[in-house]
Amino acid sequence: MTYRLGVDVGGTFTDILLIDEDTGRTFRAKTSSTPEDQSIGVLRGIERACAAAGIGTTAIGEVFHGTTVATNAILEGKGARVGLVTTEGFRQVLQIARSFVPGGLAGWIIWPKPEPLAALEDTVEVRGRFASDGEEVTPLDEDDVRAKLGRLKQRGVEALSISLINSYANPDHEQRVAALAAEILPGVPVSRSSAVLPELREYERTITTVANAAVQPQVTRYVANLEAQLRESGVQGRLCILRSDGGLVSASVAADSPVNLLMSGPAGGVTGATWVAEQAGYPDFLSFDMGGTSTDVALVQGLTPRVGRETTVGDLKVRATSVDVRTVGAGGGSIAHVPPLTQALRVGPQSAGAAPGPAAYSAGGTQPTVTDANVVLGYLPTDLAGGEITLDREAARAAVKPIADATGLPSVEAAAAGIVDIVNENMFGALRLVSVQQGFDPRDFALVAFGGAGPLHANALGKLTGAWPVIIPPSPGVLCAYGDATTNLRDEAVRTLVRRFGELTDDSLRELLTDLAAKARATLVEQGEDEQDVVYSVDLRYHGQGFEIPIPVDLDSFDSNGGGLEALRQAFDAEHQRLFSFVLDTEHELVTARATAHGPRPEVAAAEVAAGEADPSPALRSRSPIWVEGAEVSAAIYDRALLRAGNVVPGPAIVTEMDSTTLILPGHAATVHPGGSLLIRPIDEEN
Repeated sequence: MTYRLGVDVGGTFTDILLIDEDTGRTFRAKTSSTPEDQSIGVLRGIERACAAAGIGTTAIGEVFHGTTVATNAILEGKGARVGLVTTEGFRQVLQIARSFVPGGLAGWIIWPKPEPLAALEDTVEVRGRFASDGEEVTPLDEDDVRAKLGRLKQRGVEALSISLINSYANPDHEQRVAALAAEILPGVPVSRSSAVLPELREYERTITTVANAAVQPQVTRYVANLEAQLRESGVQGRLCILRSDGGLVSASVAADSPVNLLMSGPAGGVTGATWVAEQAGYPDFLSFDMGGTSTDVALVQGLTPRVGRETTVGDLKVRATSVDVRTVGAGGGSIAHVPPLTQALRVGPQSAGAAPGPAAYSAGGTQPTVTDANVVLGYLPTDLAGGEITLDREAARAAVKPIADATGLPSVEAAAAGIVDIVNENMFGALRLVSVQQGFDPRDFALVAFGGAGPLHANALGKLTGAWPVIIPPSPGVLCAYGDATTNLRDEAVRTLVRRFGELTDDSLRELLTDLAAKARATLVEQGEDEQDVVYSVDLRYHGQGFEIPIPVDLDSFDSNGGGLEALRQAFDAEHQRLFSFVLDTEHELVTARATAHGPRPEVAAAEVAAGEADPSPALRSRSPIWVEGAEVSAAIYDRALLRAGNVVPGPAIVTEMDSTTLILPGHAATVHPGGSLLIRPIDEEN
């Protein structure tokens, strides 16, 4: 009997999910995160999960980990001091950037420009240059390189990034600079743009390489420390880290390319939601992950999450493949307030956080939050998880009352309902970003809701979007850890090749993609994964456009007679029409080709819930009044652990469990799927 272990480290809690690969049975543990050293919380959680399963740590075959170490280093400004080597004339590439200022008219007046990750005084220029076709224009001046690297050594840089003009076309100069750096800056980690991001566009390639260098020392130390402590605790299975695109890499590869880990946490949630949706039989869905501070949403089609080519963390935007997750500042801890100028109720993005937290937690918080509003409305019973958590309803009412007074609403309940309505609209806006604004109708998708607060707002979001059924997974509060444990190893190889279709043939493009596939496969073989599949994509545009659209490639359509290029042309036109409602009678152009190799999905048996009748009354714990649509109604409260497959829970109802609470509104019903998920639909659709 072997076990897979999923680990997800959040800002407040570390979630551990231990899965029996033979039966699919899971064991959960939730411990406080330890920001000073995340491995402490991880190991504590592993011990608790193993104790719950009655096994020793030696039974763990593999550990899959979603980490926020790289993300936190960027957000907190605690990355390494980075030196940057650029081509002569390009020293201010990070300062000039894209000359883009966020915000509306005159936003530049009030926008505080973030400091670059590599300071101008830590940036040096070297003589030597390649043309865009890879031909050498100016030889590399090695004496100049040595002098400039010596200057960076005197400045005490902790990591080095090298980004020379057109190095995506020819990496020789960067490789030589890296070799000299190994002599002059021994022990300093080096990131080369031709290895990190061998693609067109100097600024994007440079900022991505600098970000990789900034977080590399911390990620390397953390991964090495965690591996060592796992071995000491008896865990002999390999450690893999979740990438931003939802795939896994070995610990050593993750340490070399940490810029690919910046969205590791949210990617785990989408991966877990994909697993759950597959078991429930819904390949197309929107994911909705609501935590204490923010909500992450994504769109998945055919069990394949939509993947973007950019990753944004705080003020930093890098070119790194990641699951297309959009974030909005709306969570259980979001603070409601009424600005004196507008007298209009607002919710978020400010959050009460874990400390002091919502007023209902009785931990010193006094400001009204979304959680307090849910307590006032009765959606969160004061007695949760068998009495382990007690919420102070009177404190919640006292916090929400000033909102009622400031807005002139007739009651505290009306004010609380307003808070919930507004936060729901905020999250609906995020869901529209990944659906309607991308050309998709949300009514064609299911909605998978998870996170500690997601199931509480899921039914309302289903009404707003028209996405049915709303799927509440088992253990929704630890679904990210489940995603970490149920994905596969993955790596990609990329090459920029700006060519009009008239300059390409089926055979030349197939040869390029085949070479990239061999490179991606080799990386997985080095990580011990011999069984692989490869998918291909290309970034296309109309000649003269300034942006590209990724298009999947079907190699079977390449018939050496132009069939492959014609298929790509048609696919691009269709996607362009869907996104922008028009196409151009202009020659198509290929910019970047990409091959992604991935290992097999793990064969983890899906857990099954014992069958029961439609009547859920054996799981009924009590009844409690809740406030819905301006009136008080009686809601049944059920214990999710006692529900059986086939049970139909009519609303109004509340389903409680250890890590989350699900609200079922009047006029809706939740059916228990054999896999344990709750499927919420309008009753007329249910019938």
